[in-house]
Amino acid sequence: MSGKLFICFLLGIGLRLSLFKTSLPSWLESKNEVVTPLTSWERVEEGLALQENLISAYAGNNFHESPLLLRILGVFSRWPGGVNLLFVLVDAVVGFVLMKIAKEFGLYLLQKQKQEVKKYATNVTKMLHRSKDLRWLQVYVVVMHFFNPYSIATCLAKSTALFSNLAVLLCFLFTLKGNELLSTLFIAVASYQCLYPFVLTAPVAIYFYRKACPNTDNYSDMKAAGSYIRTSGLVIFWTCLLLGLSFLMEGSWNFLHSTYGFILTVPDLTPNIGVFWYFFTEMFEHFRTFFLCVFQINAVIFTVPLAITLKDSPVFQMYILVFLMGIFKSYPSYADAALYFSLLPLWRHIFQYMRNKFVVGCMYICCSVFAPILWHLWIYAGSANANFYFAITLTYSTSEVFLVTDLLFAFLRRQFDLTNGVDKKLKNGEPAQIILQ
Repeated sequence: MSGKLFICFLLGIGLRLSLFKTSLPSWLESKNEVVTPLTSWERVEEGLALQENLISAYAGNNFHESPLLLRILGVFSRWPGGVNLLFVLVDAVVGFVLMKIAKEFGLYLLQKQKQEVKKYATNVTKMLHRSKDLRWLQVYVVVMHFFNPYSIATCLAKSTALFSNLAVLLCFLFTLKGNELLSTLFIAVASYQCLYPFVLTAPVAIYFYRKACPNTDNYSDMKAAGSYIRTSGLVIFWTCLLLGLSFLMEGSWNFLHSTYGFILTVPDLTPNIGVFWYFFTEMFEHFRTFFLCVFQINAVIFTVPLAITLKDSPVFQMYILVFLMGIFKSYPSYADAALYFSLLPLWRHIFQYMRNKFVVGCMYICCSVFAPILWHLWIYAGSANANFYFAITLTYSTSEVFLVTDLLFAFLRRQFDLTNGVDKKLKNGEPAQIILQ
């Protein structure tokens, strides 16, 4: 197994280093599907140029990254080729973290199965997890990451979303390891970078509450409230610490408006693969604030129903929230798809219950191929208009919704089969049809 993983790492890193010597990175750096005003390397270069001239990077309206990341990137930008090596190195670290997540997740599934096996029906033996099958999860996630076109494009375009993706994955890893301190730290780091990951506080709190009270007889509202308050308090503490360090570096709070204010108010309507840009281009100005609240709340509001429905499966809840963030955030990109596709093999045990795999796969391929073509026809050839490009971005968002709902259905259907049995029949002996509501 270690030999296969080593080969995957070697080929993945070699592929990225070789592609950096071509013209592909410069092409990807300009693609709206790959980078956004928040994550564009060109914007980072402008921020670095302002900083070198002793001007605040947030004095204008072009730079929207966090102050801490700006300092880190500034160090590597002084070396010839240092930035390219940094992004390849971070991508390799992402692969390593994914490998560790897969290992810990396999142990988590076995432990969870051991605790719940008494509730399972008698004829579900074939559905149970086996340690020899779970060992392959490490290979699956590493292959999915290193050879996923979305991951490759994100690395080559030098999208700073790679750093927030790494923080989210480290949150997954330390949650599975049972380290609440580091888990909340990386929630804070991810939220510091792109705001939306703060919703992961809910499933992380549920996970550590379940870990502290594995026996359902010991559950109590007071213990649950204490766990949620402790986890939320740690996230707030780490966030305040990061913001305080940023204030000390900048000498002012101006960066808040240029980073989080920019994410929330969506002033830059440069087209991307989301739905914000087209809708607010057509929006009457006096309706803008109302619909901004409606659109932004979509990235948060699903946390509550998911926490209720998936209260026994907080890790899957974390994954679904990461998926929903990629759909409903104001400036989405292929980096979000790279993140949730890299984690997708962890749930291969529910793939047999999914109903739209082929359709969704075709939709993703078509969107990835046609998006740059329609952009060229609209902006350069002048033979199309904004509706053409918006149609493909709407199709992309639809494919994401189809995939996440299919995953939810498959997960809940498998849970139902485990507790109620596979072969369900009516009183007259005919096969029963299961409808989830």
